[in-house]
Amino acid sequence: MTDSSDTPGRADRSGDNADAAPDDATPADAPVGSPVGGTSPADDSEVSSAATPAPGTTDTGAPPRKVLIAAVALAVALVAGVGAVGLFGRSAGSDAGNDSQAGGDVGPLPLVSIPAPEAGSDACRGMLEAVPEELTSSGEQLERRELAEPVPPAAAAWGRDNPVVLRCGLDRPPELTRTSSLRQINGVQWLHVPDESSPSATWYVVDRPVYLALTVPEGTGTGPLQRISDLAGKHMKQVSPF
Repeated sequence: MTDSSDTPGRADRSGDNADAAPDDATPADAPVGSPVGGTSPADDSEVSSAATPAPGTTDTGAPPRKVLIAAVALAVALVAGVGAVGLFGRSAGSDAGNDSQAGGDVGPLPLVSIPAPEAGSDACRGMLEAVPEELTSSGEQLERRELAEPVPPAAAAWGRDNPVVLRCGLDRPPELTRTSSLRQINGVQWLHVPDESSPSATWYVVDRPVYLALTVPEGTGTGPLQRISDLAGKHMKQVSPF
């Protein structure tokens, strides 16, 4: 894989973050919100409140967390609407078809496009080529979803009802400041940004040449975070978050 350290649009920030949590052994897949990176149960609250949004607006141009969460919520609502049309639009004699479609394909997942100026970078191309067809979450296999047209650049999703969504090449998240608490998972530093109006949350990879965002619904295990961490660590050069 081509080294992505020369990706334009983000200054080279070599060096480790002295304030990051130590990269201890990450436990096997557990619900997000459980201790990761070797934290003890007493530190569980830190995981769910690892970052405090910066007050006011910033000039980063990055979409706020609510935009990412709303984009996923809209995708879920659109899929649910299509499913309802298909359900109530069937004829009375379609029982055989119902049986054959039980647990079948739910169709392409529509994702809302959001600003991602580095989505076309070598780093994002390499990352998207490397993502797996399945992610493991709390022992469940989440299959990668086909995305509906128009497909947002450098995006991927897994899971049926409440998908896990990965986006690459976003602007710097406005919640990332020098006082932000970062979580280190499998050698990669993440910024955890919970959503105040929904149980979903977005995790940002902040120590690579491009920013990655992984939006996960409530109850998602740490497996997706660990897998994406492994891929980011393998295919992208580490840089300073600040």
